[in-house]
Amino acid sequence: MLETKPRDIQILPIGTDTTILRSRSWTRLRFEIEYALAKGTTANSFLIQGDEIALIDPPGETFTEIYLAALQQRIDIKSVEYVILGHVNSNRAVTLKTLLEIAPQITFVCSNPGAMNLKTALENQDLPILVMRGEETLDLGKGHHLQFIPTPSPRYPDGLCTYDPQTEILFSDKLFGAHTCGDQVFDEGWEIFNEDRRYYFDCLMAPHARHVERALDKLSDLPVRLYATGHGSLVRYGLIELTHSYREWIQQQTNADMTVTLIYASAYGNTATLAQAIARGITKAGVSVESINCEFTDPKDIKTAVEKSAGFVIGSPTLGGHAPTPVQTALGILLSTATNNKLAGVFGSFGWSGEAVDLIENKLKDAGYRFGFDTIRVKFKANEVTLQTCEEAGTDFAQALKRAAKKAVVARQPATNVEQAVGRIVGSLCVVTATQGEVKTAMLASWVAQASFSPPGLTIAVAKDRAMENMTHTGNKFVVNILTEGREIRKHFMKVYTPGQDRFAGLATEEASNGGVILSGALSYLECSVQSRMEVGDHWLVYATVNDGKVLNQDGVTAVHHRKSGSYY
Repeated sequence: MLETKPRDIQILPIGTDTTILRSRSWTRLRFEIEYALAKGTTANSFLIQGDEIALIDPPGETFTEIYLAALQQRIDIKSVEYVILGHVNSNRAVTLKTLLEIAPQITFVCSNPGAMNLKTALENQDLPILVMRGEETLDLGKGHHLQFIPTPSPRYPDGLCTYDPQTEILFSDKLFGAHTCGDQVFDEGWEIFNEDRRYYFDCLMAPHARHVERALDKLSDLPVRLYATGHGSLVRYGLIELTHSYREWIQQQTNADMTVTLIYASAYGNTATLAQAIARGITKAGVSVESINCEFTDPKDIKTAVEKSAGFVIGSPTLGGHAPTPVQTALGILLSTATNNKLAGVFGSFGWSGEAVDLIENKLKDAGYRFGFDTIRVKFKANEVTLQTCEEAGTDFAQALKRAAKKAVVARQPATNVEQAVGRIVGSLCVVTATQGEVKTAMLASWVAQASFSPPGLTIAVAKDRAMENMTHTGNKFVVNILTEGREIRKHFMKVYTPGQDRFAGLATEEASNGGVILSGALSYLECSVQSRMEVGDHWLVYATVNDGKVLNQDGVTAVHHRKSGSYY
């Protein structure tokens, strides 16, 4: 995690008459899965000074005061004519209201769904709004003749990109961003951002990959030299490579053998947060997700998605003791469309009672559906433990689908010659433990090998669908507990754990200096820091340096893992 610093505004020109104001948060902002790497973020806002002045995406209320002070140093805020919104976040309401009080002549520019959200957020049905549906333009003068490209998705149905032909800058809002914070405004040495951009994509874009693909198609003919993203460093030097990577990552999702339909509505954003974490768990296990916000989706499209899916998950808030009408409609479609041999899941958040979650669960049980995870009920907002539980639940759901599909095809075939040969590679048996905030987790590992002498380092192959995969990113710390011969600890970690279950119950442990967990019954332990990682098929290959360690049992013998085939552990 980055060193704690006071929030600030970084200002820099990025093109002709165009300035960025980066509102910087140096630590994790909120409990949403895309912030889980805890590298902070920037809320990027932009100022275009043509004959008329436009602001793009002012930040949320935690920055209102210092943002407006920084802006006033550059321009007279009373001269601002337009505020362009890539999406309408209720968190921006305070900033937008304050701007409107200072400059009442402001006209807001957004998509049609954005206009509805904006009126609700500002509690003003008479706002001056220019709605951009895709054909309209806005001439600010001095050659800044702005074009607008709607890019709706289930998570951001009001998504809108802005393109300035004068500077060839695409103000891409959520697309191409990353949740990182630093002094670097542009992406010089862009490879260092790859891991963060991939994680951001997996969290925010993968659950609605087809919508992202349609957005890229709309943008493909624009001569863009800079992606002015909503978060993180701007994309200039790695623009071609990142665009290509987005296409590759989309194909990984759309080409997956199975799809889960994830249906939800979210009154205050809390249920959407849970949906996002569940989707992350499903996609990391190699199953694609069709994410559907039923408040903005035609019932016919819900029916089509359900018919094509191998399973479905549905989530709802509770409003006045009931599920919102769009959720009730979606539930009716599920019950009439999805055969009861499809796997189901239910989740939801609530302020007081949570009747909507119980209603949905009981209706599906009465109809004979099997559940891929225990129903998730969250009071108020999610925390780190809740998000981890949701992600693990999503992974369990996907793995259950894959196991069922595998059984339906054939029983495990005898290992081929190559598989038998690969299976003769022997590794020490270890338990890798990690801690992040309130979350403590562990996994049994045998694909561990020394990788360097100076500094002492090792590699671990971590399957993409492992629960602790998201704790093995660059900068994370963990402990490798090398086991001694014997089955007690091994058997403990070979159990199937339910989402959120304590992995260490009943074991003697102590805390490592890096916050990880040392197993007192291990042969030895190593405290490690992740330096880099590489995607290798269905695993991530993690390289970490060893910072500390100790032999706990001088007389013990290292446990090793012998296999008959290289096609499974």
